[in-house]
Amino acid sequence: MNELLQTYWPLIVAALLVGLVIAWYVFGASRRTRVTGASRDVLDEGAAPAERNKALIDSAPAASPMQPAAGVPTMSTPAPSAGDDLTRIKGLGPKLAATLQDMGVTTLSQIAQWDDAEIDRIDANLGRFQGRIRRDNWVDQAKYLSVGDEAGFVERFGKLS
Repeated sequence: MNELLQTYWPLIVAALLVGLVIAWYVFGASRRTRVTGASRDVLDEGAAPAERNKALIDSAPAASPMQPAAGVPTMSTPAPSAGDDLTRIKGLGPKLAATLQDMGVTTLSQIAQWDDAEIDRIDANLGRFQGRIRRDNWVDQAKYLSVGDEAGFVERFGKLS
């Protein structure tokens, strides 16, 4: 075996190099993307907006915000016009605060008074944020914040954001 390698080593090296060149050509060179044509895309600068998107942008909203069904109890306390900073609750950011305000929830005391049925009703309207109310314990956080017990809040939930 040793004599065979000593005799044919130049041919073995040449075969390996040819194999590497062929492998590079098959796997590397053919993967280049070639752009053909000169048509403009909607995302190109200065291009006109797509007509189907333009129709969606110009049309009126499809539906009005959800209203509670007749006979279903709504919030337990009326919402004052000013409201509280709901983003003080950990896990409740500006987007969720805006969603809650659209549903009529504007104060921490409203959140502090939620029961399981109210949590389920609100949670069903939170879309991809469903489950945050119970997971982040908004009701207990709101109880501390609505009465101004910031020391108790910090002790239980950590520093205020």
